[in-house]
Amino acid sequence: MPILGSIVKRAIELRGKMPAIFSTKDPETVQRRELRKLLRKAAPTAFGEHYGFSEMIRTNNLVAHFQQKVPLYDYNNIFRDWWFRSLNGEPFVCWPGRVKYFALSSGTSEASSKYIPVTNDMLRAIKKTSIRQIFSLGRYDFPKSFYEKGILMLGGSTHLQYNGTYYEGDLSGITTKNIPFWFEHFYKPGKRISKERDWPTKLDEIVRKAKDWDIGVIVGVPAWWQILIERIIEHYKLKNIHELWPNLSIFVHGGVAFTPYVKGFEKLLGKPLTYIETYLASEGFIAFQTRPNTNSMQLVLNNGLFYEFVPFNSTNFDGEGNLKPEAQTLTIGQVEEGKEYALLLTTCAGAYRYLIGDTIKFTSKELHEIVITGRTKHFLNLCGEHMSQENMNMAIKMAEDQLNIEVREFTVAGIKHNSMFAHKWFIGTDSEIDPVVLRDAIDENLKILNDDYRVERIAAIRDVIVEVLSPSIFYQWMRSKGKEGSQNKFPRVIKGAVHEEWEAFVKQQKKA
Repeated sequence: MPILGSIVKRAIELRGKMPAIFSTKDPETVQRRELRKLLRKAAPTAFGEHYGFSEMIRTNNLVAHFQQKVPLYDYNNIFRDWWFRSLNGEPFVCWPGRVKYFALSSGTSEASSKYIPVTNDMLRAIKKTSIRQIFSLGRYDFPKSFYEKGILMLGGSTHLQYNGTYYEGDLSGITTKNIPFWFEHFYKPGKRISKERDWPTKLDEIVRKAKDWDIGVIVGVPAWWQILIERIIEHYKLKNIHELWPNLSIFVHGGVAFTPYVKGFEKLLGKPLTYIETYLASEGFIAFQTRPNTNSMQLVLNNGLFYEFVPFNSTNFDGEGNLKPEAQTLTIGQVEEGKEYALLLTTCAGAYRYLIGDTIKFTSKELHEIVITGRTKHFLNLCGEHMSQENMNMAIKMAEDQLNIEVREFTVAGIKHNSMFAHKWFIGTDSEIDPVVLRDAIDENLKILNDDYRVERIAAIRDVIVEVLSPSIFYQWMRSKGKEGSQNKFPRVIKGAVHEEWEAFVKQQKKA
């Protein structure tokens, strides 16, 4: 259908050249208007009446009144106080109407699933931002023929569980079930395979159908895509995936930092891909990469989300990464580039000043562009080392390059070491590597990346331990927790009872 490719390309190019779509000269004003719209619509809800939204939206200093009246929430608090009522079928709790969908957040393997409300307004907002992302392709130099190719999305099942009053499932399954009719021409793997709930069966089906598709874009979490591509290559006896899909040009990824996966992923390709990062969480479509030659994503400021930013430090968070009730919050006009913030959301799905659990840094205030640096609870700070997930990802990437190895998965635990402390790394790799050599590389890299770590390595962190494992042990753990595939990720830091359980699981697998 070459005519379709020409039309789509031309439309995208024209919209992509309109700067208003991608930039905002006064983000503070845009965000204030967005908050007013959200509170006006939510005024007749139980939450809105409780906190006086009707009066609040008539005040001059709306943001200050909102922050003064409405407390900070994490998932446990807002679910206990409000969302459980929506789950029981009560309408007009935190957002007008009855909530039809609840996303079971992918989370990580140490936590049970969370029930995140997904309203019709949120679905519309996600669709709108998705279209904006498509228009951003006008800034890339793709041929007309590219716009006729298939888009293969590796997500959750569209066969949602109905519980009498609501449907539950992965957000990817909910959104895919609600894709626009015009997108179905491009969408793969199609409705039948998308409904499959068993992850290994879904992968088998995709492998079998892969030869029939002309794929230009793949979408999903890097770890699972790497597994799928390896299976396709093995099944069809290929040298690389481009022998089967010569027009594959884009990998749209999100949910986890891509840095540790780059080396292994690119071994599966016959030519370079364009990587585009997205920030689509269960709570909303937060940001996406709008231009080439950057690793940053632009926040979506005018589509159903109001942001607050909490400096990620000991003043605002306790030692376990829990938000303190008196934490300082900033608006987008008050943030600084290069500083780490935890993200709070107020949304058109009935979340208010809600701690999403991610940490971010602004790389450009002017373009309101960010990078994700980790999770509020996925960091190590046993004795002042302040080791972030960003540090861990980069230390592993550097070690891969230095030692010419491929690390598929990893996690870190902080442990007692005599009267002091140690870090224990579990590294999933099929590469032949001496654990001591790998340990030294990771340790030295972290000393370069993190001054606090370098100091505490002398004072309190008396050892670094590396245990090299088969990557399959990580995937078997995920399977044992019912979190195999789709948007699920292995936690980069494990603590407490989860660490103990993981140690026992590893010992059992190594004996088998």
